[in-house]
Amino acid sequence: MFPVAPFTFNKLVIFGVGLIGGSLARALRERASLSGEVAGVGRSPKSVERALELGVIDSAASLDDDRALAAALRGADVVLLAAPVAQTQPLLERIAPFLEAQTIVTDAGSTKSDVVAAARAALGGRVAQFVPGHPIAGRESSGVDAALPDLYVKRNVVLCPLAENPPQAVERVAAMWQAAGAIVSRMNEEQHDRVLASVSHLPHVLSFALVEQILESPDAALKFSFAAGGFRDFTRIAASSPEMWRDVCVANRAALLAELDAYTAVLARFRAAIDASDGAALEEAFARSRVARTEWQERGAKKPADDFPAK
Repeated sequence: MFPVAPFTFNKLVIFGVGLIGGSLARALRERASLSGEVAGVGRSPKSVERALELGVIDSAASLDDDRALAAALRGADVVLLAAPVAQTQPLLERIAPFLEAQTIVTDAGSTKSDVVAAARAALGGRVAQFVPGHPIAGRESSGVDAALPDLYVKRNVVLCPLAENPPQAVERVAAMWQAAGAIVSRMNEEQHDRVLASVSHLPHVLSFALVEQILESPDAALKFSFAAGGFRDFTRIAASSPEMWRDVCVANRAALLAELDAYTAVLARFRAAIDASDGAALEEAFARSRVARTEWQERGAKKPADDFPAK
């Protein structure tokens, strides 16, 4: 984990002022009481105008307007890309001509190997200005209206620094997330994608899949009418952004397919035990899972290891 360090800024520019970007802006302003300027940039005027109306940002600009984009980036300390991961390279290519030498760019993408490749392709020799990051936090709601000042409190943020990044740039991005209340750790991008495929990407796919399975059944309406707490808890994340999770699945397909195959093998064992009426095998597996889940919860669920080994 990174040692806690103070954070101040003169100007933060957020591309995609929705749940993630909006929550960071609110956290820095309301939780950390920082007074720097927050500029929002979006392709849709409606989204940034809403953020401006709510007081989440101080100024709004259109991604398609060169003059407005240059003004938004002028004097920026930090730029956050809070957009679906497939948009990373086009966004970086769009802003590259307007980036000043002192500006640090980071992102909030749920995958990192593809983001690093996109940054290298878009920025070339200026890639040292880009510090890859991933705040592991969210809600089933999206958009700036869902933004919360405490979304990141005691939540994990992973940074995947590049060899080219100056240490002070990485530390500055870490300090920004710490000011929002997060616990910041470090991994390389390959390890990040393997770990998150297991504990984040796979659960989302399974949640979407269960809802899809019921939708395809002839008595779907009846099943939904009797769904209760267990179904609600398991499928909560199926209300997440389809665009974002489409991009995550495609971007991290190798690691995600490996996790899906492993999960399918476990399901096959469970199916065989159910088919054989092997209650003892089922109870043993369920008990093992119960203990592991309880221990994870008792550890605080969100507390990371002291550091992640680079593999």
